Amino acid sequence: MTTARIDARFAALNAAGRAGFVAYVMAGDPTRDQALEILRGLPAAGADIIELGFPFSDPMAEGPPIQRAALRGLKAGLTLKGTLDLARAFRDGDMDTPLILMGYLNPIETYGHEAFARDAAAAGVDGVIVVDCPPEEAGPLNDALDAAQVSLIRLATPTSDDARLKIIAERTSGFVYYVSVAGVTGVKEADAGSVAPAVERVRQASGLPVAVGFGIKTPERAAQVAQVADAVVAGSVLVDEVAAALAQNADPVRRVLDRVKTLGDAVRDARVTRTA
Repeated sequence: MTTARIDARFAALNAAGRAGFVAYVMAGDPTRDQALEILRGLPAAGADIIELGFPFSDPMAEGPPIQRAALRGLKAGLTLKGTLDLARAFRDGDMDTPLILMGYLNPIETYGHEAFARDAAAAGVDGVIVVDCPPEEAGPLNDALDAAQVSLIRLATPTSDDARLKIIAERTSGFVYYVSVAGVTGVKEADAGSVAPAVERVRQASGLPVAVGFGIKTPERAAQVAQVADAVVAGSVLVDEVAAALAQNADPVRRVLDRVKTLGDAVRDARVTRTA
């Protein structure tokens, strides 16, 4: 198992005394070419780590914004194979930014665990988050990803007690994604006060950095969470920019990257502001 790019990025963030900003975008949203342009622009706009969603017809953990983004991605023809092709095109021009695929188990099962792991590694993917794959069912996928040296990154939630956290931490690498609110993406807002002790519990259980997502929509909220987490994840607010741009006949690439800069700047400056 190698987590070289992920480990290097968190080490650099720790040395700089700041949290990272993780930007989630959907493959193929709104088109394949525009999605690639967004991907290529994310690091310069302020994304320290990228999560690339692969479209699925029944994204049960997602609220309406990401559901709609998945439908746009599917309409654009982005299958899981197409998502890996997109990842490969991004990696051709960026050898440093960690790239995480995020999605659901059904497309991976259809693709085949070993084939998916092999092709993900070849495309330059560093890790995979599979929202609906509990640890108890993850053995075959874990084995395939381990063999291909791709991390399986697990989710912890507000309902994960200490016993459950021990299970979540097994065979998890890179970082742990802490879901800050109960429910689907893009509906409730994260509360930094309740996130802080949860993040510490997850760190203690896993020994890994903790990225906090779900419910982070504004620079102010991103900055608050950045004071207690190792990284801050935003997704729904970014795919909403695509939808708004399409509705207004505006440039979705520019809209997304501008929002990434606003959120990324807030995360980058959060601890400086606190300690000034």
